[in-house]
Amino acid sequence: MVELSERQKFILTLVIHEYIRTAQPVGSQALVARYNLTISSATVRNEMAVLTEYGLLRQPHTSAGRVPTEEGYRYFVSRLIRATDLPDTTRRTISHQFYQMRHDVEQWVRLAASVLAHQSRAASLVTPPHPEKARLKHLELIATRGRQVLMVLVMVGGEVRQRILTLNEPVAQELLSQSADRLTQLFQGQDVEGIRARTSQLSGLDADVIAWVIEDMIEANSEVAGEVYLDGLTNVLAEPEFTGSEEARRALRILEERSLLQDLAARTVMSNTVGGIQVLIGGEGTWDELRPWSIVLGSYGAPGLATGTLGVLGPLRMSYGRAISTVRFLSGLLSDLVAETLFDEPLNYKGENLS
Repeated sequence: MVELSERQKFILTLVIHEYIRTAQPVGSQALVARYNLTISSATVRNEMAVLTEYGLLRQPHTSAGRVPTEEGYRYFVSRLIRATDLPDTTRRTISHQFYQMRHDVEQWVRLAASVLAHQSRAASLVTPPHPEKARLKHLELIATRGRQVLMVLVMVGGEVRQRILTLNEPVAQELLSQSADRLTQLFQGQDVEGIRARTSQLSGLDADVIAWVIEDMIEANSEVAGEVYLDGLTNVLAEPEFTGSEEARRALRILEERSLLQDLAARTVMSNTVGGIQVLIGGEGTWDELRPWSIVLGSYGAPGLATGTLGVLGPLRMSYGRAISTVRFLSGLLSDLVAETLFDEPLNYKGENLS
């Protein structure tokens, strides 16, 4: 990136703040008047021309003011933005809401999406905490009809998986429960590798069931991002960039294309340390569909145990400071919830205690 003078940094910051506020090209006279600058509009105009040569601003029309470019936003986010925190009253209110539903993962994931959308005034995405490596917490076998049995797997971290098994012959519920108890005691806390290392000592029903357990745990390990919860669609569609019918349709397609959002979430989990913030501006050359968008993403959870993704999606003209501070605060709050709640007792995603 180019090196700017302090005055150029100041003017670039003012242009970006004013464009975020108005969505209109920013002129030198408007900056001088609104911010009571002690320098002349001619001086501001000359500096804006230099910033345009550097590729940080552009002029939509010959007689128009300037608007930030993608590079301008990147310079602002990486070098000029000031770290801010949410007000104490807001932080306390949000924390209270979460701790009221601390044993209901699905509800606090939905609440996180709602809070992100409200605080950032943009769209939001949140994925539930997903174990980095599936570990068995509890196993239940429930007779249904004939040879069919419902297998319920509870993983360390609270994820619950269910599967209908078809046995070679009907088995009484008492024998099914005994098998489930034996396998739980034998393999509790073990990952796939740990279970496989000890399967040679099993036979009969236990051997058949543990083979299905391993299949489900392998499948759980392959699901990196999981479900994506969204909120704040109306916030995005209300922005000038997306008010046209075609622009609105494109925005809707982006938010409805779950595979793209899951890809974003998965890459964030893999590239970010928990608590880190990643800002993607204009797709960063990777996602052409995201050229009109800026996205602030973060990871949360307990490293090595379970992590999830949360983020804010809006136009390039988003309020980066507010979005970053909100994502950072919720990342810390959700990380605390994962550490304090999910690994204390087996819970499912409906908040039911399964112990």
